[in-house]
Amino acid sequence: MHPEFLSMALFWIVAAYTPGPNNVVASYSGFNFGIRKTIPHIFGVTFGFTSVVFALTIGLVNVFKLFPIIQTILKYLGSLFLIYLAYKISFSKSSNESKNENPISFLDTFIFQFLNPKGVLIGIIIVSTYVEYGENYLNYATQVVLFAFIVSLSSITFWTFVGKYLRKFATNEKFIKYFNYVMSVLLLLSIITFYI
Repeated sequence: MHPEFLSMALFWIVAAYTPGPNNVVASYSGFNFGIRKTIPHIFGVTFGFTSVVFALTIGLVNVFKLFPIIQTILKYLGSLFLIYLAYKISFSKSSNESKNENPISFLDTFIFQFLNPKGVLIGIIIVSTYVEYGENYLNYATQVVLFAFIVSLSSITFWTFVGKYLRKFATNEKFIKYFNYVMSVLLLLSIITFYI
């Protein structure tokens, strides 16, 4: 077991469960489409983020250190995607019309993890802090990737259930519309945190 297991676990949990783009979209999707239709989003985030962390452990973290401009480019591309997503959420159709729609797809969510500034930054911090090249490299890298999978799966599922639970209070179309506006604004606010 990693000597700093508790420290790493605490960092992962705080990073994964605090509001961010993935969690906001999960709540929106759980609220508007239900758990079953949000499963592609859950798996897209989980496998996408785990892939990012895996890529970082096998050397991508060094590329970011050598060329920090890449991280800046990802930040801007991720911001543009989130603005587009906030627009779609804000102007989504009413619940009766949206029943036949699908929320964001597995592929969209998977690819976004490589553009998600929060996720990439968390991955860089984790890999830089808890994975050392040497005799324990494979052991530590495996634990970090496994943690990425477990924590992202559990946090996205949790936020999906939060959205589903809030649906119980959706007594009319106005409430649903306001909920979607709030989710859209939260998504835009999460962009601001990338630049602070």
